[in-house]
Amino acid sequence: MTNKAARTVLQIGLFLVLVSSVSAQLSAQDYPSRPVEVVVPFPAGGGTEIVTRHVTEGLTKRLGQPFVLLNRPGANTNVGTLAVVRSKPDGHTLLITSFGLAANPSLYSKLGFEPLVDLDPITLVANSPTVLTVPLALPVNSLTEFVAYAKTRPGELNYATYGVGSSPHLASALFQSMTGTRMAHIPYTGGGPAALGVMTNQVQALFSSAVTVLGMLRGGTLKAIAISSERRSVLLPGVPTFAEQGLDFRSGTWYGLLAPAKTPPAIIDTLHRASASVLADPGVKARIIEQGAEVVANSPVEFRAFIKEETDRLGRVIRESQIRLD
Repeated sequence: MTNKAARTVLQIGLFLVLVSSVSAQLSAQDYPSRPVEVVVPFPAGGGTEIVTRHVTEGLTKRLGQPFVLLNRPGANTNVGTLAVVRSKPDGHTLLITSFGLAANPSLYSKLGFEPLVDLDPITLVANSPTVLTVPLALPVNSLTEFVAYAKTRPGELNYATYGVGSSPHLASALFQSMTGTRMAHIPYTGGGPAALGVMTNQVQALFSSAVTVLGMLRGGTLKAIAISSERRSVLLPGVPTFAEQGLDFRSGTWYGLLAPAKTPPAIIDTLHRASASVLADPGVKARIIEQGAEVVANSPVEFRAFIKEETDRLGRVIRESQIRLD
């Protein structure tokens, strides 16, 4: 290639970069230009949707376009996640997801995407501690009683989850490993159906987000045995922590907002600033806390580091429990 030809190629390349940069800036200025779909990879009615509605309502008000929830459950959140990964990276399709995003890389040998390659983090919305709930009919009222009851009936008690590899499944596996208990796994399609299964005594235990079961606990249709927070929750002051009852059991569920990879940084920044504003609103914060979660609202960089740490931590639990979904 001659020097003249090389200069021409370089000039064309620089021109294309400039056009691309200007185009991205213009699209960011116009964002959002139509309704935004926020994919929830769970069935309707679960804890993720409950928390997400507060965020989407606030984003709708601040950014001038409807932010619409779209439930796309399946394959331990992979169906909805993959739909977002494959969508156009223009900020008009987002993902609000949870625990499975960090667990699935260790559960599947062929996932179809890499969370931190194919998705751009926006913010970690909130965290919620795990609560061990049981049916009212189960004759136990403390963690010690529950463990003793389960040990005398190995394999007879059922525990509910949202599917293999879900947060309740991994929490249950960890609990059984720590306590020497053995229970039968009954997978449900989501948090609402799983909680209903406990309420009707089809299953005898559920390790779930406080958000999912708080209404039933307050309504007196479920019984809480322990909570995994560092101290007692102000919303459930009568429920002792696992640590109080002699078990150093740490588990919880988180809720995070992400976009497809290669979404323009200006749009990510717009979404982060708007989300942080929503979550800083005293009314929104109070409602999320009232439902059993703690607002986080960290930066995209901090959220990315959090996902990496969660992926490593959950990978260890999954390997030790020998759980696979191939």
